[in-house]
Amino acid sequence: DGKVSEGGLNVTLTIRLLMHGKVKHFLLPKGETVKKMREESGARINISEGTCPERIVTITGPTDAIFKAFSMIALKFEEDINASMTNSSVTSKPPVTLRLVVPASQCGSLIGKGGSKIKEIRESTGAQVQVAGDMLPNSTERAVTISGTPDAIIQCVKQICVVMLESPPKGATIPYRPKPASAPIIFAGGQAFTIQGQYAIPHPDLTKLHQLAMQHPPFTPLGQTTPGFPGLDATTPTSSHELTIPNDLIGCIIGRQGSKINEIRQMSGAQIKIANATEGSAERQVTITGSPANISLAQYLINAR
Repeated sequence: DGKVSEGGLNVTLTIRLLMHGKVKHFLLPKGETVKKMREESGARINISEGTCPERIVTITGPTDAIFKAFSMIALKFEEDINASMTNSSVTSKPPVTLRLVVPASQCGSLIGKGGSKIKEIRESTGAQVQVAGDMLPNSTERAVTISGTPDAIIQCVKQICVVMLESPPKGATIPYRPKPASAPIIFAGGQAFTIQGQYAIPHPDLTKLHQLAMQHPPFTPLGQTTPGFPGLDATTPTSSHELTIPNDLIGCIIGRQGSKINEIRQMSGAQIKIANATEGSAERQVTITGSPANISLAQYLINAR
C-alpha cells in the first residue's frame, strides 16, 4: 500500500543526494567504504561521474535498504566530523548535514499546508529540515537540507520517504545535473585568460568585464573621494546584490584566512560582505556592492569558485 513499515515492506524507492567537495572522497566508486555500504545495506548506490566538485549519489532499493544506507552515510559523516575536530580548536560540534534532491512537485507535500508537515518532521525527529525556495539550475528539482545527529537524520529520512511514497511526483521531472568545475582564470596585462592544460586561452567576455571593473574603483563612503582617482566622488552609480551560499561551500569562497574572498574583492573591485552564520540556517547571506560591472564580475568569480 505504499506505506513504509519497520517490518520492511518491499517498496522500491530512489533517493538522490547532493554531495560536495571533500565529503565525496569516501563515496568514490573505487573506495572501500561505498563497496561496504552496498554490501551491508543491499541498496544500489551510484555516484555521478565527471570533474564536477558536486556529485549526485543515487540510492535505490527497498525502503529498509535505503534507511540502512543512510544510516551508514550519516555515521561516516559523523566519523569525519569527529576526526576533523581532534586537532582543531573548535569546541562546538557541527551537525551532520546532508542535501537531498527532491522533485519540486513533491516539495509541497513535504512542506504541508502552512508549513505543518515540515514542522511536524522537525519536532518529531529533532532534525533541522530546510526546503530551498528555488529550483536547482536547469532542473525541476529542489535541494532539501537536513542536519542533526545521525539518529535524527535517519528518522527524518524515514518520514521524507513516507511523504514521497504517498505523493508521487507530478508530470515529468528534469533531474539536476552538476556542471563541471570552471577552468581557473588569470588576469594579466588587462586581459582575462582561462587555463586549459598548459595553455592560457584569451577570454574576451571576461576581459570586457575585467576592464569595466577596473574603470570603476571600489565604492567609497559618501562624500569621500578616492585617492588616485581625482574628481571621482560618491556619485558613481552603485547598487547592491544579495545571494545565498550554502554553509558547506562558504569555506572555498573565503579561502585560508580570507585569501580567496580578498582576491575576488581585488579582481572585481566590489565590496563583498558575508553575513555571520545564523543558528538553524544552512545558508549564508552574501552582499555585493559596487557598479553593475563590479557586481557581475564578483558574481562570476564566486560562481567559478
